[in-house]
Amino acid sequence: MNYDIIVIGSGPGGYVAAIRAAQLGFRVAVVERAELGGICLNWGCIPTKALLKSASVFQYLKHAADYGITAGESTPDFPAIIKRSRDVADQMSKGIQFLLKKNKVEHIRGFGKVKPGKIVEVTDEAGIKTDYSASHIILATGTRSRELPNLKQDGKKIIGYREAMTLPVQPKSMVVVGSGAIGSEFAYFYQSLGTSVTLIEVLPNIVPIEDEEVSKALERFFKKSGMKVLAGVSVESVDTSGEGCLVTVTAKKGTEIIVCDIVLSAVGVATNLEGLGLEETGIATERGKVTVDDYYKTSVDGYYAIGDIVKGPALAHVASHEGIICVEKIAGKHVEPLDYGNIPGCTYTHPEIASVGMTEKAAREAGYEILVGKFPFTASGKATASGARDGFIKVIFDARYGEWLGAHMIGENVTELIAEVVVARKLETTGKEIIEAVHPHPTMSEAVMEAVAVAYGECVHL
Repeated sequence: MNYDIIVIGSGPGGYVAAIRAAQLGFRVAVVERAELGGICLNWGCIPTKALLKSASVFQYLKHAADYGITAGESTPDFPAIIKRSRDVADQMSKGIQFLLKKNKVEHIRGFGKVKPGKIVEVTDEAGIKTDYSASHIILATGTRSRELPNLKQDGKKIIGYREAMTLPVQPKSMVVVGSGAIGSEFAYFYQSLGTSVTLIEVLPNIVPIEDEEVSKALERFFKKSGMKVLAGVSVESVDTSGEGCLVTVTAKKGTEIIVCDIVLSAVGVATNLEGLGLEETGIATERGKVTVDDYYKTSVDGYYAIGDIVKGPALAHVASHEGIICVEKIAGKHVEPLDYGNIPGCTYTHPEIASVGMTEKAAREAGYEILVGKFPFTASGKATASGARDGFIKVIFDARYGEWLGAHMIGENVTELIAEVVVARKLETTGKEIIEAVHPHPTMSEAVMEAVAVAYGECVHL
């Protein structure tokens, strides 16, 4: 019952922390009451991407003639698409089970609660409580769909992301509230399959954390696909008493009612801190997050927290890196704090969005004199040949010292291109070095170099 490290939660923060700890020679256990892999593998990143891939294939079939191919009429098999997504999630969850077993990490099934004295109390399905002790306890309990008082989820007519990826029947119409990554991805998925989607965002631009040019571009693409996009609009109430939903919304022009089959609430996430024993143990929190230092130690010695329950972007890759930093610090290794200014964000709509660092607006507001380069995919040979000319790559540099302040992309597979910028910024690479580094032709990736060349007035292909 005694371990060196116990991790509560097996998401991309928890299982990565556990495996890295085991690699460093610790005796490790993971407490998990649900599927291994957490929300990301089972109800988030991975199964969502499986759904989006099905939507993408369907769109390719609809436009096969654009590529000189004659294909018969195609229709989406919604239950089969959902089943494929669940099968992918199950496969990935089994992969985590294999990795934990391979690294001799014990899986303790049940709900974990911390107690004083470095104790974890685990309640199993039968309600039996068992205490386990560890020298170090890491909380990695993640988040769930956030509910608004005027948008209470009933799981049937007003749903969250879990229900959105397991609906038994494809709705004819849907209102998506919230245009962050989750809302925009589901809006694209359902619209692509033929559902009439209305996307609502209370802020002036959809995908509001992105550069304004990217936000405006995605809005144009969504509207071109037939989606109704309402930005700067708030949802006042939803009446579910009838057969469908009556969504009352308010904008500058006044109030209107939107009729739909289902409302998807995608207004963010809430941390899973309830019942964890934080108060009894004396672990401090602030605004729904556990307070930690640069190496994820809480206010109580021997207790740590990582992932969505601490301050920072609620992203799977962030949680994984936090977990590694946390356990390597425990092991006495030399580690550096995570640079939260160099975290890439990706949205898997069509076209995709990827970004890192400052937006143009943020850079100007921070007082930088900047160089901006923008290269459209309409000027890319590979994009043209692929039939993927939508979008652009935009880069921002500090004019005085050449620091790469940010990059913002929208287009085909840009989520695969952003890593070059992240690595370059980590290595403090200059724009000149990017221009001089030979990029393969024809590729989408050379558009990164071309955008940098635009910023420095050296672009040949514009």
